[in-house]
Amino acid sequence: MDLHPIDLRLATVSDFAFIRALAQRPENRAFITDEDEAALAAYVSAPDSRLLIAEENGTAIGYALFCEIGDPSGRTELRRLALAVTGGARGRAFVGQLIRYGFDRLQARRLWLDASGENPRAMALYEKLGFRREGVQREHWYRPDVGRNVDLHLFGLLRSDWQEAG
Repeated sequence: MDLHPIDLRLATVSDFAFIRALAQRPENRAFITDEDEAALAAYVSAPDSRLLIAEENGTAIGYALFCEIGDPSGRTELRRLALAVTGGARGRAFVGQLIRYGFDRLQARRLWLDASGENPRAMALYEKLGFRREGVQREHWYRPDVGRNVDLHLFGLLRSDWQEAG
């Protein structure tokens, strides 16, 4: 039984304030791009993306964005993962639900994501859930909040590996 049963639903315009507030938090600003309402609306209406809200007991606790849905290669990108409250294995439950959604609902063959080299907590979680670190783009991502470039780590998870891990 999950310690934190998390449900995922499609985001609507009424969720944009929550999404933006979460992206603007000081602890998230370094890792998540705060996009305006027009950009969020584009994700909601685009056939190749899904902007999702994570809920716990009917309350919004986070959001995530899937992109590249339907790509002929079968790859789907997972980005913009954020939780309002962390700790107590909540992140593990959240990312686990996103993986299930990606493979079961979106029929992805491969999920991929990237993480800042300055976010070891996220990278450890991704690897614990089966993602493999596939590369590092050194000094690839410019962080305006600190005025320097940081490494970007690439992670991938194949459906076949996820199914084997069961």
